[in-house]
Amino acid sequence: VEPIVETRSLTKHFPVRRGVWGKPTAQVRAVEGVSLKILPGETLGIVGESGCGKTTLGRLILRLLDATSGEVYFKGRNLGGLEARELRSLRRKMQIVFQDPYSSLNPRMRVGTLIGEGLKIHGMARGRQVEGRVEELLAM
Repeated sequence: VEPIVETRSLTKHFPVRRGVWGKPTAQVRAVEGVSLKILPGETLGIVGESGCGKTTLGRLILRLLDATSGEVYFKGRNLGGLEARELRSLRRKMQIVFQDPYSSLNPRMRVGTLIGEGLKIHGMARGRQVEGRVEELLAM
């Protein structure tokens, strides 16, 4: 069975200090050599202490950040060389829930409105279609 998501030796280093010529002299190793496979029907939860790289790993998998090294595959397709348009299309099929619900979801918005926003952003419904589609999804 082909994995839905696969990472191979995924690594992300962030420069924290630069020398005279702008070259990094120190770095934070946020994610180091992560390899994983998520098969159809599986759910992955990533837990760990604050600052251990959970959010960075999620952003790397969605290619919201570029990896220092390693590869990310979605349904067998390497995301490394994809352009912004192709990534936008694929991200409609991906989902991640970040650890801080207040930065992920606006607590002042109703659930239906939040779902509708996603439908609009991804061009999956427009105008009056949004409300109908939201009702369908909430009834599931």
